[in-house]
Parts: sequence; structure tokens; C-alpha cells
Amino acid sequence: MKSAQMLLLVALLAIGMGCGYSKPATTPPAPGTTPHVTQLNPSSATSGGAAFALEVDGTSFAGDAFVNFNGKQTPTSVTATKIMVNIPAPAIMNSGTVAVTVTNPGKPGGVYGGGTSDATSTPMNFTIN
Repeated sequence: MKSAQMLLLVALLAIGMGCGYSKPATTPPAPGTTPHVTQLNPSSATSGGAAFALEVDGTSFAGDAFVNFNGKQTPTSVTATKIMVNIPAPAIMNSGTVAVTVTNPGKPGGVYGGGTSDATSTPMNFTIN
């Protein structure tokens, strides 16, 4: 009887190993919704000037979107079509052009992956005179 139980156990282990069990497949993140910048107000500033409020107009802004202006800038308010952000004085110390973009952060997926990846708008130039 004992050898029959042992034989059954070995057979079950062999079948289990032969099934090819592996970790569940993960799904890569899908592209996030890409925001679009249509206008900056103001569109320029004087180098060495004071901090100022920048209005970024466009479409498809997520509630947790942020503005890239000489580094990541956290908005003071966000709607689907308008972002208000305070630009600090050190961000406009040097004259030139700043490429301003908006990023919608990605969302994590579940146990099997998925979610969305970050999506960043095409840049719009801001001039520092």
C-alpha cells in the first residue's frame, strides 16, 4: 500500500512538472493620453526677472499633469485645457529659449502589468530676453 501511495505521489509530481507552470505573463504599459500645448501666456520674460505665473493652454491635460520648464514645475491648478504654474526666478536667469512641455504621468497596472506610460506633449518655445 505504501509503495502504491509513493508511486501515485511521484506520478502527480511528474505531471505537475510537465505542465510547464511559469509566472503569469505581464502586459507592458499602454501609451498614456498625450497632452497638447497650444499657447503659453506670457510667451516670454526678461532674463533675471522675478518669478511669474505661467498659463499653459491646450488639451488632454490629466489632473496630475505637470509642466516641464527648466525642470519639473508643479502646477497650482489643472483643468483638461489649462494649467497654471508658478515659474521661479532662477528658471529664467539666462536669456535663450526654453522648450515647455506638459507630461501626463503614467498609471500603474495590476498584478499582470498593464497600466499606462508617461505621455509628454511636443514642446512649445518660451523666450527669455
